[in-house]
Order: sequence, then C-alpha cells, then structure tokens
Amino acid sequence: MITRVKDVTDHLEQLAPLRYQESYDNAGLLTGNPNDEVRSVLIALDCTEEVVDDAIAKGCNLIVAHHPIIFKGLKSLTGKNYVERTIIKAIQNNIAIYASHTNLDSVVDGVNTKIADKLDLQKQRILVNKPQTLMQLVTFVPVGQTEQVLAALHQAGAGNIGQYSDCSFSTTGTGRFTPSELANPTIGGANKPEQVQENRIEVIFPAYLQGKIMAALQAAHPYEEVAHYLYNLENQNQEVGIGIIGELREAMHEEEFLAYLKEKMELQGLRYTTVGNRSIKKVAVCGGAGSFLIKDALRQGADALVTGDLKYHEFFDAEGRMMLADIGHYESEVFTKEIFYDTISKKFANFAVYLTKVNTNPIRYTF
Repeated sequence: MITRVKDVTDHLEQLAPLRYQESYDNAGLLTGNPNDEVRSVLIALDCTEEVVDDAIAKGCNLIVAHHPIIFKGLKSLTGKNYVERTIIKAIQNNIAIYASHTNLDSVVDGVNTKIADKLDLQKQRILVNKPQTLMQLVTFVPVGQTEQVLAALHQAGAGNIGQYSDCSFSTTGTGRFTPSELANPTIGGANKPEQVQENRIEVIFPAYLQGKIMAALQAAHPYEEVAHYLYNLENQNQEVGIGIIGELREAMHEEEFLAYLKEKMELQGLRYTTVGNRSIKKVAVCGGAGSFLIKDALRQGADALVTGDLKYHEFFDAEGRMMLADIGHYESEVFTKEIFYDTISKKFANFAVYLTKVNTNPIRYTF
C-alpha cells in the first residue's frame, strides 16, 4: 500500500487542525508535492540545514517539524540566509517539509499536555480555552430516519463533548410542507399539503468540520431539501486552547519542585522567581513563550507557571504570588517530537519514522 505525503499530513491534522493555528503562524506543508509517495519520515523540533542533511543520510523524503522554517514571506531564494539555504536544499533533494506549530499548541493532546504528562500532573485541563471554535447544527428528520442521520453526523465528527461521544438532543413535532410540480418529494405529491412526524435534532461540532458535517447531512437525509440551521457558539471548547493546568501528586517545597522540574524536563538549568516558604501544588505549563498566560495562571490559583522566553520585567508580574520557571524555549518543546513520532508510527507501518539526533537548540549554557 502506497502512503502519500498528503496521507501523513491529513492524519496529523486530525490531531491538530490547521484551523487552530494563530493568524501570524505558517503551519502546514511548506515544501514538496502532497501526492509524492513517502519513503520514510524524519521528526524534528526545527528544520535546519543540518536536519535536511540528516534526512538525506537516512533516506527520508518528508520532514515533520514543530517550528515552520518559512515563517515570514520569502521574496527570493538565493541562499543568503539559513532559511533560504534550508529550503533550497530540501527542494533540490525532493524533501517535503511539514510544520505543526501553534495548532499543535492549541489542542488537548498537544505540546502542553506533553509537558504536563512529563511532570505527571493530575486533573489536567486547558488553561485558556480558544473561543469561537464550535458550531451547532439543528435539522429536522422524519422519525423513522433519525438514527441513520445521527449515525452519519457522528461519523463525520459531530456530537463529541469532552469525554462523551455521540451526543445529541432531539424533540418530536410536526413538519408541514407543500411540494411544487417541479419537486421530487420523498413523502407526498405535487401541490398537496403534507404533515410528517419529524424529530428536531441538535448536535455540536468543531467549526472546522462544517463542510464535512454538511456533506454527511445531505448524503444521509431522505429529503430533497434539507431544512437546517447553523449557529456559531461561544461555548468553551474543552479540547482547544492554550496552556495546561493541573496538580502535582504531592505538594512540594520550592527547592524540591525545582529539582523535580530539572529532572523531568532534562534541564541543564533554569531561571525562576521565588515564592518563599509556600509549597507548590497547582502547576500551569505552556511550551515556548508563555508570558501572556501569567495573569490567567494567577487567576486560576497556580502556584507555578512553567514556560520559556520570559523577559526581565515579566518576572515581576507574578508579584511574589506564583513561581515563574523559565526552562527555555527549546527545552519546553523538545519532547514535542515524541508526539509526532507516536502518532505517525501508530498509524502507518509501511515506512520508517526517525527522530533526528541533531540538536537544533541555538542556545548554549555555561555554569
């Protein structure tokens, strides 16, 4: 069985839909033909020249990375900087590059859950839910065909709420209509008023699935014309948002927590603020640069926020009420590679998947 680049990227987008990336981001397929057959895949945090060299050496023609190598617009490809040189080398060697960035930051099984799992946090939930990611469909179906329509909608992805699937609500009423001479009604005849016992069905679904949901509705519904309403919802999506907050199994003293953090995240060092003699129990995490979550973490009673890229003045923002632990951008996201490796390896068995051994962290430490 042939697996194409598009098969792999479509699978990754089931985990982290591109619709969830931030407006400034550039996730997705950056180089390569989506219809090319995949020989093998190389997983990396960043795509650099050295990573492309690693892909060439391993015979990989698809690189899956967290950070997009193309972030801003390119007006030329002359090799004048590392971005252009990386792209040129990938194209010359027919290597596709795919990035899953802020969209992977924004899903419940993404970057931040990986950090929370590394720290063995319990009672995990999203710190800040992403708004306007849910829609509601209301439609009307003859009572006898209700189950077939619901089954099709659930198969297309409707009706998942947290840990519950196949969720819907229905009420029974009377539908009335009069077909014209040009109509082809499933029930009734031309110019004859008709009454049918129908169920009003209501389901919630992720907004990015609208096209798929509507196609499933049209295919499964018995009527020529399908009456329906679509609503944008302000409901919090429990599966989509930034950051994770949870609890340690046991409260730890500040120094104990710092040692624990260094061990679990395999750190050479970190920067942090002190909280005195208070213990650490509730912990918020955000991969990459997470200073924008300081107020949210405080508001939700976090004892510590673990993230990266904090600026000097941002350390004051915790006001001594919460530890800020800056473990570094690379260090907070490096285990993201495991997410890609696991999800691709479990789905596809007809090609090899490698984790690059290239350390793409541009920062070095001395103590």
